[in-house]
Amino acid sequence: MESTDGAREHALGPEHLAACAALSASAHWNQNEADWELMLSFGRGYGLSLPDGTLAASTLTLPYGQAFAWVAMVLVHPDCRRRGYATRLLRHALDDLERDRRLPVLDATPAGREVYRQEGFHDTWSFRRLALAQTWSGAADAPDRIRVRALQLTDWPQVAALDTPGFGANREFLLRSLASRMPLAALVAECDGTLTGFLLGRDGREARQLGPLVARDAASAKALLAVALARVSAPLYLDLVDREAALCAWLERGGFALQRPFTRMVHGAERAPGDASLVFCPAGPELG
Repeated sequence: MESTDGAREHALGPEHLAACAALSASAHWNQNEADWELMLSFGRGYGLSLPDGTLAASTLTLPYGQAFAWVAMVLVHPDCRRRGYATRLLRHALDDLERDRRLPVLDATPAGREVYRQEGFHDTWSFRRLALAQTWSGAADAPDRIRVRALQLTDWPQVAALDTPGFGANREFLLRSLASRMPLAALVAECDGTLTGFLLGRDGREARQLGPLVARDAASAKALLAVALARVSAPLYLDLVDREAALCAWLERGGFALQRPFTRMVHGAERAPGDASLVFCPAGPELG
């Protein structure tokens, strides 16, 4: 489909990876080509390109089972804003999700939140991105009863059993992909022989990112972060749920600073999928 200014709407596929990565860079977002490749491997991509071939806008929908899908990478090139490109792609994506009977869910920046509210999304819970620019200087005062170790292949059933109720769908395929991206950050916490949490991480265009972090309690979450921060060097991002004020203060004492807030939003339901009490760090706004 072509608009009056010559912009052409099309599906996004592997052949657009370089253009997608360039679009992320134009907006100063952290996704790299590996992130786009992962998302396009299981999601549906909507693109809009200019006559010269420049990718001007994108939207992705990432299905997690039959119940819901993540709306991600709603991006417009800085030179192409205020032309309605993002809204156009978003509405097409929402129409397709309605046809598929999948609930749309997303994580919004403050600017995006107002756009999504106009399209029928409403707030559920919130988190904030924290950034570490220099060496971590925080204390590693994890409780002795909690043991943190490297994730092993035999842990996956327990990891999935913890993550599925927290996130709201089985996404083991995604977690396995992230674990391979940064093995140093692929960790589990145990207490009395029972798995109480896990953490993963990945490389990014601007910084490494820690998350998801799913745990049964704040002590396990803190223990996982303490080990990861001793292993993974800055620059680092992590997205921390707003309810964890004490954990946020600990991270800020060690050098993290607020970058931006996010709001989890849902369209057509009262609440977002999953048990938010188990989620300490989402995987990132693009993945949930």
